[in-house]
Amino acid sequence: MAVFYNPLTLLRFFALQNTPSSPANPLSLIAADMQEVDLVITQRLDSGVPLVSQVSRYIIGAGGKRLRPALLLLTCGALGYRGAQRFNLAAVVEFIHTATLLHDDVVDDSALRRGNATANETFGNPASVLVGDFLYSRAFQMMVDAQDMRIMHILADATNVIAEGEVLQLMNMHNAELDEAGYLQVIRSKTAKLFEASARVGAVLAGASPAMEEACSEYGQALGTAFQVIDDILDYAGEADVLGKSLGDDLREGKTTLPLISAMQRGTPQQRELIRTAIESGGVDMLDLVLAIVKSTGALDISQQAAAAEAQRAIAAAKRLPAGPHSACLIQLAAQLLARQY
Repeated sequence: MAVFYNPLTLLRFFALQNTPSSPANPLSLIAADMQEVDLVITQRLDSGVPLVSQVSRYIIGAGGKRLRPALLLLTCGALGYRGAQRFNLAAVVEFIHTATLLHDDVVDDSALRRGNATANETFGNPASVLVGDFLYSRAFQMMVDAQDMRIMHILADATNVIAEGEVLQLMNMHNAELDEAGYLQVIRSKTAKLFEASARVGAVLAGASPAMEEACSEYGQALGTAFQVIDDILDYAGEADVLGKSLGDDLREGKTTLPLISAMQRGTPQQRELIRTAIESGGVDMLDLVLAIVKSTGALDISQQAAAAEAQRAIAAAKRLPAGPHSACLIQLAAQLLARQY
């Protein structure tokens, strides 16, 4: 991430490359497919234990971007796979993601997600943890339906790496010494890995060549990395009403993210010390001062440029796929990611 790209230049670049086959909303192309995925999710959430169904439906019904299943569906479309197994595996990656959310909110003691009370706030920590376990195990039951050891390996490995990333993040809580390389290791494990796995599974389902599979994998990793960097930027530059969560949550939890790393690199000794103290103490009482430093040092611009570099890497990978409406939507998705506000 040493080379930065102007985000506006990237967006203008995409506008020039846009075609009539690319709708304004890149996910509209797979709207019918997503409805099929929702049917699978509804069917597989059934449980003889009422609380399991109640908590599962609560968090999945709360909405969300569903980017991971969408990525799997778009990849299948770009590579010509139309089999029903894509719906099953898209639901699998959504279940894995939802399980991580349930566990994350307990670890982070979060009270708000997507503008609603978190499951742990509503049902308590024990129920959230145990239903998260249910979703993980249900996802693995569903993986077996694909009868493909390669897919099992990809998703099992991704689940393990995500868990490692979460532990790595926990170890680095309140660590003001975390540098950009360490930050990238965390987000590429806990966030980007499932994006990467989703795209790779789509390629495997399609029987794609090793070169196509690697292009899909690189796209997913780059998109997931850009997504998390933007998420971390919004914690200091977004609007709480739009985000559906409180600003400064990362600081409260002691997370050293790219905006803070960049601000400490560019700030005065006094500014660096203030940010260091805020990270180590989880001092949201210093949030206004930290926000001022982050903005005055240009840390948000640097972080946005870093996200743009990852989005550009995703676009380059998507251009290696066969040309068509699905690959065009993958390109559009990466470009539009830079403008997201929640």
